[in-house]
Amino acid sequence: MRLIYPRNIAYGMSRMAATTSPYFGGRLTRSHNKASKTCSTTSSSGDSVKGPSTLTSKKRIRKRQHVSIQYDIDDNVKDETVKKQYVISRVAKGEKNKKGFTVVMSSSSHSSGDDWEPCQWHEMLDNIREMRKHNDAPVDSMGAEKICDEEAPPKIFRYQVLLSLLLSSQTKDQVTSAAMTKLKAHGCTVDNILKTPQNKIEQLIYPVGFFKRKAEYIKKTTRILKDKYDSDIPPTLKELIKLPGIGPKMAHIIMDVAWKQVTGIGVDTHVHRISNRLKWVKKTTTNPEDTRVALESWLPRDLWSEVNVLLVGFGQQTCLPVGPKCSECINRQICPYGQSQNRVSKK
Repeated sequence: MRLIYPRNIAYGMSRMAATTSPYFGGRLTRSHNKASKTCSTTSSSGDSVKGPSTLTSKKRIRKRQHVSIQYDIDDNVKDETVKKQYVISRVAKGEKNKKGFTVVMSSSSHSSGDDWEPCQWHEMLDNIREMRKHNDAPVDSMGAEKICDEEAPPKIFRYQVLLSLLLSSQTKDQVTSAAMTKLKAHGCTVDNILKTPQNKIEQLIYPVGFFKRKAEYIKKTTRILKDKYDSDIPPTLKELIKLPGIGPKMAHIIMDVAWKQVTGIGVDTHVHRISNRLKWVKKTTTNPEDTRVALESWLPRDLWSEVNVLLVGFGQQTCLPVGPKCSECINRQICPYGQSQNRVSKK
């Protein structure tokens, strides 16, 4: 006998593994025909009733997966190699054993079987050096190593380098330099900064970008340096990145300027933008960290330290973010971006 049931009851029954209903006169069980994708309901009396698949199809149960991602860098970072390690462990709920995999990406100057390099990059680099030969860009007089007290004791100099990079994020060099000048006049040492109230630090570094947050970072980082590093800064890339307010770009420059160790290319918004315009990356990158990895895959290691200041100054004077001066650039005939601008101007 074919049974007709209200729609709301069918929906409710489809969400139950088994149920009792007066419409069917007893206990119901489910069966699912995978081949025909039809479902049937069998009553306790043995009668079979066919219905829509929503009535009796088994509800798919997904086990939750907890994913943990760990970013790690080799403790023994030397000039020979720098490694990035991403460890991803996936553990499904209810499983007894962990299933995981590790991907290690090397940022060393040795490529993994890929000999790709940009076309005419030597010529482009020489042309940029020619355009930058006067060293008159803001970064040349207000970069991290220029606005710190080189005559101060090594620990204080390194501390000032760290603070200058921390302040430089999303801030023009002129503003960062002015903030560091006020900090040095106030007394830019670990002990003195710890004694200084946070609101006073905010006043000293204003108007750098996000000055309130950076003042908080300065207090927290300085406390860590005092307690853990004897008022010095960490000597490794891995430890630097763990400090509040210090990212990969800052950490690489700190290692270069403060510790005289080249661990990677410091890629800021200028280096990121210019590298993509010159097609110095095999594929277009969307963030500075991807650009750093792409550059380090082919650029000779002995140029890593130079390329940061070179491209930053070039970006400040010629290859501007808006309205680049392509007509004044001697790379305009070989630069992919410059060539595209020439075609647009001719139209």
